[in-house]
Amino acid sequence: MSGEIVNRVANSKLKTLDLEEFYPKGNRILFDIKDWLFQEIILKEKDFRTFVEAHDWSQYQDTYVALSCSADAIIPSWAYLLLTTKLQPFAKKIVVGSLELLETVIFQEVINELELDEFADKPVIIKGCSDKPIPDSAYTLLISKLQPVAKSLMFGEACSTVPLYKK
Repeated sequence: MSGEIVNRVANSKLKTLDLEEFYPKGNRILFDIKDWLFQEIILKEKDFRTFVEAHDWSQYQDTYVALSCSADAIIPSWAYLLLTTKLQPFAKKIVVGSLELLETVIFQEVINELELDEFADKPVIIKGCSDKPIPDSAYTLLISKLQPVAKSLMFGEACSTVPLYKK
């Protein structure tokens, strides 16, 4: 019996997919228009347009922006559209909603562009621990894309996985 330690995980056909490796660089910003409303409840078009024109939009260069209003106000759709026209030359991505929705949209694009050839007919571990804010919906999107090609799907780390699917 030899004293050599064999790393069976490294020598296996297991493939690990870590969504954190695909996390796009760039600041995520929640752009709240509450302060641009009259008494934080009414959008006055003339005042709103004045704020829009006076704002320095270049500060959003290469950022991801979620447009939102934290005040309990009715915001017409055109207000978000107007903001988008100003942000579009600078921001990488713009959505109306929360930062979580923004991450979901970002990861939907990332996952749609993933090449899956290396995972075909192989057992795949989807790494679960992450230092970045990867939304749960990203994992469900990933499962939907991987399940038709992978031999099996597991979630977690190689030392302790939760089986999810097996052909």
